[in-house]
Amino acid sequence: MTSRLRFQTARELFETFPTAAEDMAAVPAERPSIDYLRDLVIGPTPEDAVTFCSYLLPRRVAVWWGHQCLINLPEGLTSQDQGLLAAAEDWVREPEEDRRYAALDAGMAAPVKTPGAWIALAAGWSGGSMAPPGMAPVVPPPFLTARAVNAAVLSAVARVPLKQRAIVLEACVSMGIQMTES
Repeated sequence: MTSRLRFQTARELFETFPTAAEDMAAVPAERPSIDYLRDLVIGPTPEDAVTFCSYLLPRRVAVWWGHQCLINLPEGLTSQDQGLLAAAEDWVREPEEDRRYAALDAGMAAPVKTPGAWIALAAGWSGGSMAPPGMAPVVPPPFLTARAVNAAVLSAVARVPLKQRAIVLEACVSMGIQMTES
């Protein structure tokens, strides 16, 4: 079994991405990442598990995970979201620069930053340059993909009725854990 974990311990993740500590209520711990993630989802702020998972997965896998979380919540998605999800999926399936730029352009052009727009931006910010082709490269900060995936998933979950949110959060995090193991 191949692991897709970027960080073996939670502390490694927080040391690499200080922004994760800004994005979460939970504090760093010297614990295996998956154990820490499982505790977060049943903790007082289960949304932290989504945030942690967004940083834990490699960028391309994180975009796919966010995409999969969203398509499992279709009632909260608009037709605009469907097109943006398709742009992100195109990049995940074939991570070429033109597809990454197409996802970035689509996400930037979205008049409202819906869950689908955030996933498209996550794909667009996964590497390369944020500047249009032919201009001086502007490398996206390494935390942008995680923050965009996090915004996508949490904004979609926020549209779920309150009594179902814990179940939806747990399902998303379980899917993220499965993606680290396959």
